[in-house]
Amino acid sequence: MERLTLKDEEYPFTGFTHTRKIARAILLFPEGIAIHTLHRDDKFGNQTYLETPGGGVDEGESFEEAVVRECLEETGYQVEVIAPILEVEDAYNLIGRKNINRYFLCRPIKKKEKHFASLGDTYIQHTDIVPLDELISLYEKQDNHGVAGLVKRRELPVLLKARELLCAQAFSVL
Repeated sequence: MERLTLKDEEYPFTGFTHTRKIARAILLFPEGIAIHTLHRDDKFGNQTYLETPGGGVDEGESFEEAVVRECLEETGYQVEVIAPILEVEDAYNLIGRKNINRYFLCRPIKKKEKHFASLGDTYIQHTDIVPLDELISLYEKQDNHGVAGLVKRRELPVLLKARELLCAQAFSVL
């Protein structure tokens, strides 16, 4: 899997206290990609921003198992992992955390009930399905500062890579 390493230049570096493994989905529907609009007002500031479905990998769980679980929790869809996209190492200096994010192309299999399970899930205001090119444009316009900027720098390269994979038609996605 290709890897990208990013630095947090938004907040001063004081050292890492922990590393979090995170699994994220580029969840493909015929109409577009599932995307959350999040709002938070905490130590990262008062911001609204976009973020793909996903979250922490639990003890004993693979990245693939985690992305399937997270999609169910956050979107209510049972999903199938199609292919890995990219691994992004980034950091949130403000909380002393290094992140290892693995992104996967996924497709929905069956609608079930979503059941938010973590504090991060409470930031989700709503989830929309947006055409990929439109989503890339929305990310390009997203704020460059605070947590919105950190998420933008992480997710925009993933969406561009996903578009490249989908345009290459290396596999059938739907």
